[in-house]
Amino acid sequence: MPLRGANMASRGGAGSAWPGRLAVVALRLLCVLPAGAPARSAESSFPKAMDNVTVRQGDTALLKCITDKKVSRVAWLNRTTILFAGREKWSLDPRVVLLNHTAVTEYTIQIRNVDVHDEGPYVCSVLTNKKPKSSKVHLVVQVPARIVNISTDITVNEGSNVTLTCVAIGRPEPSIMWRHLLKRGNKFLNGGEHIEIPAINREQSGVYECSSTNDISTPDVKAVRITVNYPPSILSAKGTGAALGQKGILQCEASAVPAPDFHWYREDHRQVMGVSGNICTIIFCFGINGIKIESKGKQSMLVFFNVSESDYGNYTCVAANTLGNTNASMMLYGPGAIHNVSRAQQSQHFSICLLWTVTLQYLVKL
Repeated sequence: MPLRGANMASRGGAGSAWPGRLAVVALRLLCVLPAGAPARSAESSFPKAMDNVTVRQGDTALLKCITDKKVSRVAWLNRTTILFAGREKWSLDPRVVLLNHTAVTEYTIQIRNVDVHDEGPYVCSVLTNKKPKSSKVHLVVQVPARIVNISTDITVNEGSNVTLTCVAIGRPEPSIMWRHLLKRGNKFLNGGEHIEIPAINREQSGVYECSSTNDISTPDVKAVRITVNYPPSILSAKGTGAALGQKGILQCEASAVPAPDFHWYREDHRQVMGVSGNICTIIFCFGINGIKIESKGKQSMLVFFNVSESDYGNYTCVAANTLGNTNASMMLYGPGAIHNVSRAQQSQHFSICLLWTVTLQYLVKL
């Protein structure tokens, strides 16, 4: 902390008086401050020995010096800086104040909003019976643990090696703990600032939480998310039976990251719906003998709104993403007693589709 003299020298009209004042103060302090090491508490009961003071960063520290009535001069020092000489303040730090006490034997300073740079030795020096004595106290500043750096959210392919980093500061030095947050319960992981996950698999994706603590305050907690990409795999494929004229649904479920795209094919490998599919079936026959694909997330359904004889057969569901594809087959089948359908009904359906197809081609030409 800077000396008060630096401030006094800058005051108007004080320049000429300052050298003389400095000499007087120097002589005074020569009598007050010990030239050597502080006296041991056993050599004299004054000032009384002080215990070290421990405070948390941001709190207020009280440094007490208990003397007796025989003390003629007293001062507080921090390393080589004079804080107070008697009642006169030498420190320019507004956080440091001398407390007023009714007891003349208590000489206490207060340091508000303590920070790390305040840590260190403080000396109370007294002059009693023309003999300088001193007592030292060490101020310890504790800093709550705080995470200052943590890995950002990452996306990797299955089988990659992953390293997560979590750096924290604090006094005392904080400990770091990792855990993997899972629906079925959290999994605690060994490691400190860095944890290694070799050949990561899909079950190891999710949120990883870093917790830092040094028992000074509540733990500081931050999280990082790992997304693991992997190719599709079919979880279930369900065929169904449906009577003519009724609704039939084929279901296909696949797991994949990124989420899969679904495509459906007939047994002759023609795509059921798509850009290259039958325009009539996709657009205009929907609701008459319509077919619709409903895909959301990891599930896809092939919906037949009005099952006809020609709809019966084997269908293949293909799930694909950037890492690969997979497929599964299933059947749409119906009761044999009602498989026969009149040619008139089939012809009527075909005519309607043909009419709309011709109309569409005509509109395109225009």
